[in-house]
Amino acid sequence: MSDLRDPAELLRDAADGDRSAWDELESRFGPRMWALARSCGLGEADAADAVQGAWLRLLQHMHDIRDPSRVGGWLMTTTRREALLLLRKESSGLLVSDPEGRPTFGAVEEPDPASAVLEADGRRLLWKSVSALQEPCRTLLQLVATDLGNQQMAMRLGLPVGSVGPTRARCLEKLRTLLSLQETAQ
Repeated sequence: MSDLRDPAELLRDAADGDRSAWDELESRFGPRMWALARSCGLGEADAADAVQGAWLRLLQHMHDIRDPSRVGGWLMTTTRREALLLLRKESSGLLVSDPEGRPTFGAVEEPDPASAVLEADGRRLLWKSVSALQEPCRTLLQLVATDLGNQQMAMRLGLPVGSVGPTRARCLEKLRTLLSLQETAQ
């Protein structure tokens, strides 16, 4: 296992734009993140959202992590938080008690399997398409998904605040075109 790079080195290289470092981070920690999200009681589509949310948080905070050598633990904690956030949203905040009287989230109505598969496929296609875009569109649309305000997005992208809206509109149009081309190719 001596050929594995140190997590701190991977994080630094990923922050510098090294795609192989991102790939290694994903292959090293991704399966554990998926297992953790599923162990929280999420279905496949929601687990995908939780894991994607954790990766987006890493993208946002990669320069703020206090101990980069512990990025794996940071990703696990963030995945758990994302999963719990999704569970809270799905349960509409209604708490019930389990048979032993402990508070727990109410039962979540499961969508029909066909709809769940189509929705998960749609999400995968969307994020695959976003990943195929050039910068700054790729990062801007990832930041849009995190509900950051225009000022925060402008700071992260190094753009004037007034150009975030028009840039977002152009990027969304590029994404629509890409998705449309993919649909017609199928």
